[in-house]
Parts: sequence; structure tokens; C-alpha cells
Amino acid sequence: MKTGNRSQPLYRSDALRSIEALAAEQPLMQRAGLAAAELATSLCRLQGAALLILAGPGNNGGDAFVAARHLRERRFAVSLVFAGEVGRLPPDAAAACKRFLDDGGTLLDGIPAGQRWAMIIDGLFGIGLQRPIAGRYGELVLAANTLAAHDRCPLLALDCPSGLDADTGRLCGTTIRATHTISFIASKPGLHTGDGPDHCGTISVAPLDLDAERLTKATARTVGVDLLLDQLRPRARNSHKGSNGGAGILGGAPSMLGAVFLAGRAALRLGSGRVYLGLLDRQAPAIDPLQPELMLRQPEALLAAPLTALACGPGLGGSDEAREWLWRACSLPLPLLLDADALNLLGAEASLRQALLTRGAPTLLSPHPTEAARLLDCDTAAVQADRPGAAVELAARYGALTVLKGCGSVVAAPGGQWFVNTSGNPGLATAGTGDVLSGFIVALLAQGWPALEAMLAAVHLHGVAADERVAGGCGPVGLTASEIIDSARSAFNRWIARAR
Repeated sequence: MKTGNRSQPLYRSDALRSIEALAAEQPLMQRAGLAAAELATSLCRLQGAALLILAGPGNNGGDAFVAARHLRERRFAVSLVFAGEVGRLPPDAAAACKRFLDDGGTLLDGIPAGQRWAMIIDGLFGIGLQRPIAGRYGELVLAANTLAAHDRCPLLALDCPSGLDADTGRLCGTTIRATHTISFIASKPGLHTGDGPDHCGTISVAPLDLDAERLTKATARTVGVDLLLDQLRPRARNSHKGSNGGAGILGGAPSMLGAVFLAGRAALRLGSGRVYLGLLDRQAPAIDPLQPELMLRQPEALLAAPLTALACGPGLGGSDEAREWLWRACSLPLPLLLDADALNLLGAEASLRQALLTRGAPTLLSPHPTEAARLLDCDTAAVQADRPGAAVELAARYGALTVLKGCGSVVAAPGGQWFVNTSGNPGLATAGTGDVLSGFIVALLAQGWPALEAMLAAVHLHGVAADERVAGGCGPVGLTASEIIDSARSAFNRWIARAR
């Protein structure tokens, strides 16, 4: 699932309901059904092909009725299964159902047996689903998934796959596994994070002739390169290594040097003029033989170096010594990124959490879901049940810019603004990729990027680099963290060249 390199607004269900209310005089259901029919036609060009459409008891079912009518007019063989009661349909959906019937359509109680389908359309439930799908609805969802796989045909979800929470990306019982999703008015956060990407397939947006952002300001967006254009500037010819900042990375306890080396190599390749590694392992080598440009130091020497940004956590460990160095790092007037073991120490010590709130320089956090759960005093399942909500809460509680890593990483600012990243693939689910991300973030901070743009760029670039490796045949199975670094450098330089 990819939606391109431009940022898109994201709306939760309550905001979309407000937009619909403001546009109540406009024929939104007619537009939605027509847009769905046009997309279905483009996906299934064989005239007379058999289409199965599932219509639910609400307005999503109304969209399905409109789409079915247009598809019948285009000479498709439409079988529409209605899972509801005509007399209990909302007014607009009831009108759409009547017109479908008046034009010769038929409502079926069940899926015809023995038919091979060219396409299946899910119009059972849209946004705002409040309870798990079960019973007859669950049976229809399961049948749709099974038939689409058996017949190898597209499964198009209208607005949101039935069973997926459009706000959070959480599954509500048995859920449609679509190959394509057409999102009406605007996109929704749950399509892009959590379980959303595995159930939405390719996402398109049909605005229905509305300008959603004019009607209601979006507080969330997808991450796109267009958000970074002010920072993507070519370097001056008259520059030197000091012009490009000094990134420090504190970590590397005994047996955990690999993490800090990966972060350091990533920071160097993403343009930091100098990269200093502060290693807790007193027996560590004096140089990194694979990257001798890195400057290896004892922790005390690292904190005395001419740093312009600092990352703490890769391979840091949980020792008393690690805790002491983390305390000292938090007192420095520098942009500070906390990752990995630094987050575990933060979660275990209330006084350290309080110290973060008094920092004058930007603080950034990059937890995975289990680390986020420790910071929020809950369990991982609770974090994953509402990833946007968890990221926003972390940012507010710690006064820190936060990225909640995972499928559809969520970046949240303390003021409530948040973003969902759509780049990346399962190849990133391997050891060391988080350390590489830390290196990217601290490199941009060291070069003077504002904290928000640095985090957005690093997170998006991290995913883009993985996508390019997979496109080149290296993964997703077996993709390693170190392979991402050079791909990110190439992509980043392309961004700069194209932004001129």
C-alpha cells in the first residue's frame, strides 16, 4: 500500500461526520456510488463480468446500491446481497435502494453458489463501526475473503474495509481483506496504520467534489516529501565539516556495540559533518574498522565534544552507569533523541521523566509499541489498539516529539498535531533498523533541521530506503538494517536535487 510522496489530510470519523453535515445538501451518496463504480470499471474491464456486491444496513450499503445501479447500466452482471432490512435503512440509503430496485435490480439474501466472480465489492460497514462483526455479517465477510482468494479477483472496499476501525487501524472481529479501498471525502488514519495496510490494499481517495480542508481543518496528515521542502536545500560550495554539525550517540554497553555502530554509520551517511560515539564498553575498539570516519570516545569525552545534537539509547543497557550518563545527557542544551534502552530507563524513573519536562531544547522519543506501553503504564495491546492515540498521549505526557514505530509509524507533537507514515515494508521488522532510524534523526538534528521536520524526514526516508531495496530484489525477507543506509543516502540526495 502506497499513496505517493505528497502529504494527505487524515480525518477521524467524528470530523468526517461534521464535514458530511456541512455538505448535507449535496448528493454525497450519489457521488460516492458513482466514484466506486468508475473505479470498479477500471479494475474489471471485461464487459458482462459477474460482480458480487455486499450491501449493509447503513449508509455504506447505500453507497453500494448506487454503485450497483451504475454497474448494471454498464452491462455488468451484478449480484447484490443485502444484509439488512429495507424498512430500517437510513433515508438516503433507502432512496438509493428503491432506485436500484426500480431500475430492475434484485436484492439477494445470500451469495449465489457455483459462480466465479470477476470482482467483489464490500459495502457492508464503513466508518464508525462500534462493535465486532459477527453472526451473519461475519459469515459474509469470511465468504468474501475466501471467494476473492479462490477466484483471484479484486475485492474493493467502499470507504473502509468492513471490520476495520477507520480511526485506529484496529480490527473489529472478522474483517474484509481488500485489494483496493476507495476512501470517500478524505483518507482515514486507520487505513494507514496498525492492521489497516494489511486489509486495505491499494488506497485511492474520492473527494466527492468537496474540499475537506476548507470545511474542517485536519489535525493529522500522512507524511510526504512536500512537508520537507523548506529544509531540502543544496549545500553551499563554501562549506566544511563544521558547517554540517556534530552528532553524538551514547550507547554501546558490553556485547551491544553493534547498535551504536549502526546508528553512527547511518548518521554519517546522512550528512552529519562529524559523528561521535560515546561507548560504555571500556574494552571497545578504538575505531570502527568498517567506518573509520566515526570518532569513538568514552562517554565523558562524548559529552564534552562539540555536539549539535545527541542521541541516547542504542545498546545503552540498563546499568546504573547507563542511568547516570543519561541523566547527564538530559542536562545538555541540545536537541536530544531518546531511543531503545534510554526509553526503558525513562519509563522506570519518574524523576527522569520530570527532568525532561524542564529541558529548554527539543526532546524526541522513538519507542516501539512495547517501549511505548512502559512509558504509558499500560500494555502493548492497549497501545496497538489505538496507535494514534498512544502517540499523541506520549507527546503530551513527556513534552516530547514522538514517533511510535511499527506498521504506519505515527509521529506526534506535544501540541496535538500528528502524522502517519506510509512508506516502508515488513523488511524493516529486523534487528538494528531502529538504530539506523536513530542515526538518521540525529544526523538531521545535528545539521540544524527543526525537530519536527527532522523526525518526519528520517521516518519517511527510512521507509523509502527499505522500499527501494525491496524493489531492487533485496527483501523484504532477509533485508538487513545496514543495507538501508546507502539506499537512504541516495534517496535523500534525490529529494534535495528535485526540490531545487
